[in-house]
Amino acid sequence: MQTEFEFELPKGYVDQSGTVHKKGVMRLATAADEILPLRDPKVQQNQGYLTIVLLSRVITKLGTLSMVNTRVIEGLFTMDLAYLQDMYQRINMSEMPHYQFVCPHCNERVEVPLDFLLG
Repeated sequence: MQTEFEFELPKGYVDQSGTVHKKGVMRLATAADEILPLRDPKVQQNQGYLTIVLLSRVITKLGTLSMVNTRVIEGLFTMDLAYLQDMYQRINMSEMPHYQFVCPHCNERVEVPLDFLLG
């Protein structure tokens, strides 16, 4: 079973020195990842912050950053945050979805599992 998924952000996180970090790894969420953030005071004040805390727990790598925390997730561009939210939903579904593509060489429809696209 695959528990970690590589990704590349559309824009990338820009750190304090101006370095752009685009490639990263997200792991599957655990029950604790979903439950423990509910105790965070920021989440209790604003449910919208739940996404920030949750993503900071499941993103294990982003570029050359030594760690991914809520400040990093807060600093993402909106497009990157939406990308990661979508990815989180897709990889944590009980059944891996399939996508249909048209082969650019033979114009035949091909069904590809999401884990092939992410891995």
